Formats: sequence, C-alpha cells, structure tokens
Amino acid sequence: MNQVKLFLELTRLGKPIGFLLLFWPCAWGLTLAYDFKNNLNSYFFYLILFFLGSVLMRSAGCIVNDILDREYDSKVFRTKNRPIASGKISVNLAIFYAAILCLLAFLVLLNFNLFTIFLALLSMPLAFTYPIMKRLTYWPQMFLGITFNYGLILGWTSIKGQLDLVPILFYFGAIFWTLGYDTIYGYQDIKDDEIIGLKSTSIKFKGKEKKFLFICYTLVILLFLIGGFTMKLNNFFYLLLFLPILHLLLYQMKLFNPKNPSMCLQAFKSNNSFGLLFFLILIIIKNL
Repeated sequence: MNQVKLFLELTRLGKPIGFLLLFWPCAWGLTLAYDFKNNLNSYFFYLILFFLGSVLMRSAGCIVNDILDREYDSKVFRTKNRPIASGKISVNLAIFYAAILCLLAFLVLLNFNLFTIFLALLSMPLAFTYPIMKRLTYWPQMFLGITFNYGLILGWTSIKGQLDLVPILFYFGAIFWTLGYDTIYGYQDIKDDEIIGLKSTSIKFKGKEKKFLFICYTLVILLFLIGGFTMKLNNFFYLLLFLPILHLLLYQMKLFNPKNPSMCLQAFKSNNSFGLLFFLILIIIKNL
C-alpha cells in the first residue's frame, strides 16, 4: 500500500487539475471538428480516449519532470517531499513507471487515424523537455503552452484527418491561456526559484504580472474570436464567449495575488472551470 501511495504522489493523480488542463484542449479540438448530426458513439469514444491519454501522459510527464528536477525540488519548500526528491522512490523505478505509462498511452493512441498518430509522436520530444527550459529561458511557460495544448490539434485531426487554419487559431489562443495560468502558478515558488536560479515568466514580469496576465488573456479571447469567425460559428458563440471573458479578465485578475501563494493556487485551479465552460459553449454552439 505504501508503494501505491508513493505512485499516486509521484504521478499527481490525487491532483486532477494537471490532467484536466491537458484534457480540455483535446475536448475543444474534438468538439470543433465533430459533426453532431452523426452518431455520437464515435464522439464519446474519442472523448474517453483523449481523457485516458491526458491522464497517462500527464502522469508520465510528472515523473520525468521530477527526475530532471530532483536536485532543485529538494531545495524548494513546496516540493522537497516529493518521492524522488526525498529519496522514497529511486530514479530507476521512476523511469520504469514512466515507461509503462508511455506504453499504455501509445496503446490508446493506436485507436486514432495514422495522421493523428504521426502528429502525436512528433510531440513526444516536446512533452518531456519542459523541465530543461526552466534552466535555459525565462519563457518555459510558453514552451509548456505549445506542448500542453497540442491535444487541440490532435482532437481536430482525429475527426478531419487533416490540419486546417481553424484549429491552429484556437491552438495559439490556448497557448496564451497556458502562458497566463502557468505564470500565476509560478508565483507560488518565486522566492525559491530566484534563489536556486530557475527562470520563468513569473520572475521576468515580477512587478508587472497583472499587466502581462491581462495581455495573455486578451490574446486568448482575440484568437478564439478570430477562430470562431474563420469557422463561421453561430452568432451565439460570440454572445456566450462573454462568460469566459468575465472569468479570465475579471474573476481571475481579481483573485490573483502574486504575494499570496494560496490565492495563486486558487486562481490557477479556477482555469479548470474556464476549460469546462468553453467546452460546454462549443457543445451548445455545435448543436444549434
């Protein structure tokens, strides 16, 4: 039982916010592409596959992150008790766990068309190099956004079998969404990160964080609007989009306090509500 508990800690399965933020872009892309006049069995089948893939890949990503960051994690108050950093799980065992999770994710991936499988495999190097970016650039959150929202592209191609302008526009919007929420997340550890020499947009825009966040979230909305216009979505899309706008530009901006780690975590977690809200809007619009 102790090993099971350590495995759950290692993969963060007890903290679903991570894999949910990975799942929502997949669900967006799938919903945008799907013709709801057809049988819904395929839609729900792919939705389940993307959910499973998100859980498995997020879990594997957490392990790789903890392996690469084990020396840094041991110096940060919030992360010093993580299984690898604290020595409760060996690096070799962690690699074994990650390999098993990746294998299971690959079995899930085999259910998609060849083009989607090809695109997904191309993203693998991106998925496991994010921790390195924190040592090289002040923009690791941008790199995370490129990686974390790749499922939006895959959701589209799983149905269409080709890449179009529409998913690319929504994909770039989602990148700025991640750039915003992961900057918020970074303020939990900013003091420790500055001491040990890690880089982030949280550090780069310290003192100007709300202005930076406002720019990111404005770009999210702008790109989603352009995407909806390009796809010629129903006019109700623009009316309903007012709710996500309120969430990003008012609720989160008010909730976010860079000097209060607990408020930062609360603001960060609220992005799950944004992901669900936008998903429901797409469901409504595609069924009108």
